Amino acid sequence: MLAPLSRLFGMLGASVALLVGVMTTLSVLLRALFAMPIPGDVEMTQLGIALAISLCLPICQLQRANIIVDFFTQRCSGPVRDWLDGLGCWVLVTMYGLLAWRTAVGAVSVREAGETTMIISLPMWWAYASLAPGLALAAVIALQQGWHYFRSAGASRETQP
Repeated sequence: MLAPLSRLFGMLGASVALLVGVMTTLSVLLRALFAMPIPGDVEMTQLGIALAISLCLPICQLQRANIIVDFFTQRCSGPVRDWLDGLGCWVLVTMYGLLAWRTAVGAVSVREAGETTMIISLPMWWAYASLAPGLALAAVIALQQGWHYFRSAGASRETQP
């Protein structure tokens, strides 16, 4: 269930990034050729790229594609490494969970304040609200992975003499 959903989020994130790239290219061409850029192109780029990153986090977490510095752990035994990887996953659960929670709370607060972007008056709460689902899904995936690592570390200890 988590894998197909994270793939869908990743495809949506890549599509948003592609659309932002096309819009930016078009805006630069319009600016160069006709001195008429797309109004609010910078605002839309900021919102779009934030959304794209948020939507790509779950597939990144699912594939364990985060940067890992294993200089100190490469000589550790398998169970120790599994335990440390599980701990790292649970640190990510905490980080993703806090970010998802605070962006959702921020969306409500910004909506109540009626805040909009400066040039094209997009409601700012859209940006905050759009970040929370990707962050929440990444947290759930990291939780599952952390649980798996801890179970692997425990199973390895039980089978050792």
